[in-house]
Amino acid sequence: MAAMAAEGEKKMITLKSSDGEEFEVEETVAMESQTIRHMIEDDCADNGIPLPNVNSKILSKVIEYCNKHVHATAAAKAANPSDGDANPAAANNSSTTAAPGEDLKNWDADFVKVDQATLFDLILAANYLNIKGLLDLTCQTVADMIKGKTPEEIRKTFNIKNDFTPEEEEEIRRENQWAFE
Repeated sequence: MAAMAAEGEKKMITLKSSDGEEFEVEETVAMESQTIRHMIEDDCADNGIPLPNVNSKILSKVIEYCNKHVHATAAAKAANPSDGDANPAAANNSSTTAAPGEDLKNWDADFVKVDQATLFDLILAANYLNIKGLLDLTCQTVADMIKGKTPEEIRKTFNIKNDFTPEEEEEIRRENQWAFE
């Protein structure tokens, strides 16, 4: 295993995007990705970690997401280090830690306000890098785009051509009538 960084000194990892750009990232941030975590644990990170399925634009967004979540979690732990404490002062602090959680939810909501192509690329990157929180967030965003829409509205939203004949469409509706109730 690589030598441990001194206390206070942050170990940096180099991530290489598919288009050759290199990103210096704190190890704790990079390890939000299970894929990268396994590479680090297997000592495969010494010369940088190539990510052939993620371009620099998307990788910078992924790093932004991981950075925010790692530092928000660290800040929440620092603000409330005694979770199971019976101390009344600590109990009072627990109400103030809800605000950072709300801030993070708002930040997440703003983070996914991107064009469709970027959103789908973020889904692919989150899946490839195995970042559950980002994958859940981006997939939920797409699900929300679909929710409550008619098939025609969904086609319009995602620019999908309807290639069913009226007869095929009617047959599908009959076979899946339960879904249209």
